[in-house]
Amino acid sequence: MTNSYVNKYYMTEVDVKSDSIYCHHAVMGEEFISEHDHQKGQFLYTEGGMVFLKTAEKSYFLPARHYIWIPAGIKHSIHPSSPEVIMRNLYFPTFDTDDDFFTHVGIYPVNDLLMELIMYTNRWNGNILPTDTKNYTIAKSFKLLLPELSSSNLSLSLPYPKNTKLREMVTYLEEHIAELVSFKELANMFHFSERTLARLFQKDLGMSFIQYYTILRMLTALKYLLNDKMSVQQVASRVGYSSLPTFSNTFYKIVGVRPSEYVKSKESII
Repeated sequence: MTNSYVNKYYMTEVDVKSDSIYCHHAVMGEEFISEHDHQKGQFLYTEGGMVFLKTAEKSYFLPARHYIWIPAGIKHSIHPSSPEVIMRNLYFPTFDTDDDFFTHVGIYPVNDLLMELIMYTNRWNGNILPTDTKNYTIAKSFKLLLPELSSSNLSLSLPYPKNTKLREMVTYLEEHIAELVSFKELANMFHFSERTLARLFQKDLGMSFIQYYTILRMLTALKYLLNDKMSVQQVASRVGYSSLPTFSNTFYKIVGVRPSEYVKSKESII
């Protein structure tokens, strides 16, 4: 079953019929799906764990109650937090009605309506052809509704540093995530002036140090909340926050829900 999932369906089946909408629901069964791409855009929702998705430029973090849209032609690999993760995939051809929403990788929270639609797709498997008018119309409507149901593209991604020194700094931040490392301390530690380092972050990563550091801490918090089953207070401390309200507010800005709400939502998913 594992070999069938990893080596067969997404490589050989998805794009065989260019006008079909392809549907696939399955337990992951593997620790990763190697780099590949599709001629169709991919809607990916997961249950039972966090998924990491890597492209040439960024690493994306897909937590519970969120989905990721992957445009056609984007090479990506998929790394679940465990082989027991359930993946729900819908692959769509390009429609004349598609807008700019479908040209960018994006991670979006799943509301109750979208969850009902996702569960409805569980009855489908394989190709849905235009000749199957009823199901094809419903599946196409699913895609058309995504921009309306997905107002906030969350910043659940981090770019890869190109600069060697910057990679060393990022590794240091990851390894000392429980400590609050100031920008000044980081600059001194790696023998940069603050002004030069600020320019390096902006030029190499397209964001400031504080933006990168904040997202890194929140993504690490997501992993702790999902896998280690620690309390919100413990998680806040593990990612360097002494103030629970500050942690909760920051988490909300990045993830779109409070950490306590996130814990409840993931526990309610079978």
